[in-house]
Amino acid sequence: MSQTSYASTGALRTQGAFDARIRREVRLFRGPVTRLGALLLVALAVVLPLSTADSFLLSLGITVGLFSIAAIGLNVVNGYAGQINMGQPFFLAVGAFTAVGFGSIMDLPLPVWLLAVVIVGALAGVLVAPLALRLKGVYQIVLSLGLIFIGQYIFVNWSDLTGGVSGRRAPLNLSLGGLDFAALRIGGMEYSYHQGLFMLVWLFVALCMLIVHLLMKSPAGRAVVALRDSELAARVAGVNPSRSMVGVFAVSSAMGALGGAFYVAQLRFVSPEQFNLAMGLNFIIIVTVGGLATAWGPVLGSLVICSIPVLATRYADVIPFLKADSSTPDGTWGIPVGQFPVVIYGLLLVLILMFEPRGLTHLIAVGCRSIWRRVRGRPRNGSGAPAAGA
Repeated sequence: MSQTSYASTGALRTQGAFDARIRREVRLFRGPVTRLGALLLVALAVVLPLSTADSFLLSLGITVGLFSIAAIGLNVVNGYAGQINMGQPFFLAVGAFTAVGFGSIMDLPLPVWLLAVVIVGALAGVLVAPLALRLKGVYQIVLSLGLIFIGQYIFVNWSDLTGGVSGRRAPLNLSLGGLDFAALRIGGMEYSYHQGLFMLVWLFVALCMLIVHLLMKSPAGRAVVALRDSELAARVAGVNPSRSMVGVFAVSSAMGALGGAFYVAQLRFVSPEQFNLAMGLNFIIIVTVGGLATAWGPVLGSLVICSIPVLATRYADVIPFLKADSSTPDGTWGIPVGQFPVVIYGLLLVLILMFEPRGLTHLIAVGCRSIWRRVRGRPRNGSGAPAAGA
């Protein structure tokens, strides 16, 4: 065989290996851990709300779900795109009051006001993106923080829609054709409002995760990651930074608005004061603790961050170092229940940033892979490589 034939054969093998690697990366389920996670998510969305009527568990699950949706959107900007956005509460407020207008005041059905929420939220992101992309670093942080205060000023003074400082009751229409999630009936069984809303929220969590996965594995998503890693190299390769980043902000703000709409659906009440700076900091902690630029990071981060204050309040009597909040000292040592979440958030941030910057998702993934290898009988040697004969 000639040298030219050897060269062409080698090139074909290299191309084939490259194509196989690309196909493996864009697969929806890349391994048994992701398949198991997907099955658990579907079971959580459908089986759990139909098998329990515990209002505490359902309410906590809805809160985790809606924060997960908004955090998945924030992760697109802060994780995959490498930008800095602390103004996600502004987009939640946009979605919340859009839902109030279309789903409560106009009493339109679920698909209509959900579509309006997504469109208005995406448009808000498109309007903000050119301003955010002109700035870098701390100036981008200042701009995103400014959005929160601008949003509060606008919505407090738009009292016909928002109710002003006092807020307003906002029961939303959750009907989808003959199916009403507010009074769900399946097989002759009637389920509560929270059971139907739980199912609806977590189905959208799964949908948002799927959309982001497909988007980030597409050419547009790879262009965004290339801009994050090296903007100069991406420009040389022909990537348009403005177009890519505007799309990123549109997706992020649309999911933030969707989370705000479900926030209103859960409480059936809304006030501009709810979308404040503390909420913005919580979202930053969620995506950092869960894991930036990961599929499951926003969900795990939301589960941890949203559960801590609720569980601390509910089980304060059995946690030895907690004490009831009081303005007067009672002589007993302990952390007040109201301050306990702040302490835990700080500890989590310090530990994650120092020991595992990739977040809880990486820790859990490593543990699951190790267990899977043991189950399949593939022990690892001390160097981290598969043992001989495995």
